[in-house]
Amino acid sequence: MQTKSQIVTTQAVIASEAKQSPSRKEEIASSQKTLLAMTRAEQLPQILEQIASNLYKGENEAVADLVQQALDQEMAPADILNGGLIAGMDEVGKDFKAGELFVPEVLIAARAMHAGMNVLRPLLAESDVPSAGKYVIGTVQGDLHDIGKNLVKMMLEGAGFETIDLGTDVRPDDFVAAVQEHHPQLLGMSALLTTTMPGMKATIEALEEAGLRDVVKIMIGGAPVTAAFAEQIGADAYAPDAATAVDVARSLVA
Repeated sequence: MQTKSQIVTTQAVIASEAKQSPSRKEEIASSQKTLLAMTRAEQLPQILEQIASNLYKGENEAVADLVQQALDQEMAPADILNGGLIAGMDEVGKDFKAGELFVPEVLIAARAMHAGMNVLRPLLAESDVPSAGKYVIGTVQGDLHDIGKNLVKMMLEGAGFETIDLGTDVRPDDFVAAVQEHHPQLLGMSALLTTTMPGMKATIEALEEAGLRDVVKIMIGGAPVTAAFAEQIGADAYAPDAATAVDVARSLVA
């Protein structure tokens, strides 16, 4: 890989040759284009690193500006999404799982991710970039807690999933209707109270009655929820935290 000084020197040599040999104009022009492409190729990975780094720090304005810079340099929206935004959120998730980051820091990073996505989303739609998967999520009937659910949603979106958030106090029939309408690969249910956990089982039974159980993978989570409970009610997976939820979701759609 050439350094900036080497590139400048090479450009100077090319310019000198252009004066001495007019017949080589086409060859020299081609060389200049190659050098420009090399310079751009060196700069783009740096931009992706800067996007990921600023996202991790929660610098939402910087993330949005850098995403726009990458687009101005004709970088593919999918590369910006995967190499910048998703890469940054993956680092956030890894450190959150390790106990090095906490909920407020994750929420700030998620805000920065959304700032970048606001710039990128229209172009992703135009270029038909596929999502990692479609995920319906909600807190079960009788439970109004949403902090954990919202955190999972943000982490999933940061990993490239399309999410449909049904909110809190979601009845089994509403989960069924969302599966029928949106055709997701995944359905996630949250509960913070032991008294609302039976709503998860009721939802799975409602999906079975509607003939939809086999078309969607079901994940559950929340403070009182356990892997043993997930197995007991027939869920496909349990996630103890938001970062793990992303890993589990990826494994279920792989």
